[in-house]
Amino acid sequence: MARPGVPLQLGSEALTPWPETGAAASASPAPAFRRVPTRRGRIPEVAGRAARPVRCAFRSARPGPPLAGSGWQEGEGEQPAAWWHLGHPAERPPLATDEKILNGLFWYFSACEKCVLAQVCKAWRRVLYQPKFWAGLTPMLHAKELYNVLPGGEKEFVNLQGFAARGFEGFCLVGVSDLDICEFIDNYALSKKGVKAMSLKRSTITDAGLEVMLEQMQGVVRLELSGCNDFTEAGLWSSLSARITSLSVSDCINVADDAIAAISQLLPNLAELSLQAYHVTDTALAYFTARQGHSTHTLRLLSCWEITNHGVVNVVHSLPNLTALSLSGCSKVTDDGVELVAENLRKLRSLDLSWCPRITDMALEYVACDLHRLEELVLDRCVRITDTGLSYLSTMSSLRSLYLRWCCQVQDFGLKHLLAMRSLRLLSLAGETNTGARKSPKGFRIFPCTTSGTP
Repeated sequence: MARPGVPLQLGSEALTPWPETGAAASASPAPAFRRVPTRRGRIPEVAGRAARPVRCAFRSARPGPPLAGSGWQEGEGEQPAAWWHLGHPAERPPLATDEKILNGLFWYFSACEKCVLAQVCKAWRRVLYQPKFWAGLTPMLHAKELYNVLPGGEKEFVNLQGFAARGFEGFCLVGVSDLDICEFIDNYALSKKGVKAMSLKRSTITDAGLEVMLEQMQGVVRLELSGCNDFTEAGLWSSLSARITSLSVSDCINVADDAIAAISQLLPNLAELSLQAYHVTDTALAYFTARQGHSTHTLRLLSCWEITNHGVVNVVHSLPNLTALSLSGCSKVTDDGVELVAENLRKLRSLDLSWCPRITDMALEYVACDLHRLEELVLDRCVRITDTGLSYLSTMSSLRSLYLRWCCQVQDFGLKHLLAMRSLRLLSLAGETNTGARKSPKGFRIFPCTTSGTP
């Protein structure tokens, strides 16, 4: 019978060899283990015998100092081999390259740390380059990072095989031109079908470049254009494809009403639209048809200064299935526009009215009375909201997140109404000067900053 070895300490438990007898002991060289409770500083007894000390060390590619506590001393000959001596020697892979251990360990590191760890050795890179470790991340590549300068002064496009191995579904290219995009398509193996999302920021892409990109990259269904001032509305008419389900356009000076016409007619399956355009008017919102009414669930109109309540009328009648609506920065929208939203968009779960200075407590009454499914409400910089408006919101049973940053007329008295809301989990009061810290009965404190409660 194999004698029990030293238990392997793992926090508050120990792994101890279970003694075997008879044929089982001779047939199985590696002892089985059982978990036995132990206390810090005590070596447990197994089967009535005290565990005897044994040697242990890890195999290393190069000689190094002995492992502390291994029992090996200089002058005793060779350092112990890479196995645990537990009665019978049993080979084990080194922990530093054990893929099962690494697959669990690497989940605890951030994306930046994973990039560094992948350079340690080939074994770590092989584990880390699995797509599961990079899901939901989008690499951002600047134009200068796309090329290597050769000794002769010529430029060579970088090798993107590492990105392909990690299975990225989207890319963000910054400061690129039409030529850079063509080079990216030619040199990235998965560009034709594997890339589902493309984001271009501060780039000089033209109508021709946009058309080539969407024609060649047939897998793209999510598109973002930010700070791209060289393409026009004609480029949208010639390049947009019906497969696109999410579109975001911001800070592009050539986008106006005709661009919305192209979007509404060419994208029947559009589910999400985010638009920041200073020259879009109420007329543009009348272009939405019944086709978008069935598919579109998210609409964000950011800093569209020319949109008024008439534009809101067009939205609520054309897009009745919206679940998320943002009118942030639409400074001409008033309480009447919010009333239209509350009466017609009963499925809303998220509403953003930040930076709408004409919104008053009356708008909050409409919201509280009609939007029973609303879970998130953003009222940042709505400077005309008072404690009376908060009393209306306190009746909403489904509201989970409320943002009141820089609402200068909100005071402690109004916050008392919110303390009784059972569903509220996040309350943001950043920038408030008229509120103090108060203890909530739900176990969280309200400060002039973002706070969160726990159930």
